[in-house]
Amino acid sequence: MVVPRILITGSTGQVGWECARALTAAGEVYAPQRDALDLAQTDSIRRAVRSFQPHWIVNSAAYTAVDKAESEPELAFAINRDAVAVIAEEAKQLGAVVVHYSTDYVFDGSKQAPYGEEDAASPVSVYGKSKLAGEQELAASAIPYFNFRTSWVYGPRGKNFLLTILKLSQERSELRIVNDQHGAPTWSYDLAALTAQVIRQVQKKAGTAGCTPAEAAMADRGTYHACNSGETTWHGFASEALRLLQQRQPEVRLATLTPIPTAEYPTPARRPGNSRLDCSKLRRQLGIVMPEWKESLQKAIAEVPPAK
Repeated sequence: MVVPRILITGSTGQVGWECARALTAAGEVYAPQRDALDLAQTDSIRRAVRSFQPHWIVNSAAYTAVDKAESEPELAFAINRDAVAVIAEEAKQLGAVVVHYSTDYVFDGSKQAPYGEEDAASPVSVYGKSKLAGEQELAASAIPYFNFRTSWVYGPRGKNFLLTILKLSQERSELRIVNDQHGAPTWSYDLAALTAQVIRQVQKKAGTAGCTPAEAAMADRGTYHACNSGETTWHGFASEALRLLQQRQPEVRLATLTPIPTAEYPTPARRPGNSRLDCSKLRRQLGIVMPEWKESLQKAIAEVPPAK
């Protein structure tokens, strides 16, 4: 069987960095940095894809500055929509499969139950609108793709809620954390592991059927909700993170956490009150269940350098 070539965008980001590590066992990985593949530059995308000729394109790069997007929508849409359209075009020419990551922010959060893939999207922020537009480009392309909507992504590197809370908890006596937004914290490593598993499944299916990975992936193409199982609030997430940090370093003095409503923490971009995603389709169709969020958080914090 031909070893699949896997192109990863955003290799220095949380998910991209984990994918660059996890996917080496699934194929030949090319994970260029931004100077070699810049999603804001159409020509840069085309050059990278045509040079490497991948069987898989894992698009883990994105414009994720949720509040900043409100003041620079053009850049958000250039990266989250236009770049996805170009990637889809190039994938179609090559017969490649695209793996893409989207967000709970495509929903307005007004539903009382977890959102399913069939629920109507209604984003309330520029970021959410730009990510939905990228999803729509993929769907319209008729290529084989896996669009994984996820939520509250964090990891032991980069910029994310977990690292911010761990840092501030050692610098301040009190932290006021929103307690009326509900969702599932998702470890970037688990998204990379999910991607590796899907690639292996499709490659095995292609080998058994004597077809290309793109042909093998067509039956399962589409959108899947993929986040760690269980649910909490931002305050609950922070509380568990500090509990684990205190357990690991009992000598470190940490801030007290005070729960507050969203109204007391205004931001330029609106956040969904309900970010819970129903991931049952992932289990039914692909046979994959994501780990429980507390279990993954414990493993992630073990990778964070100890507090000084």
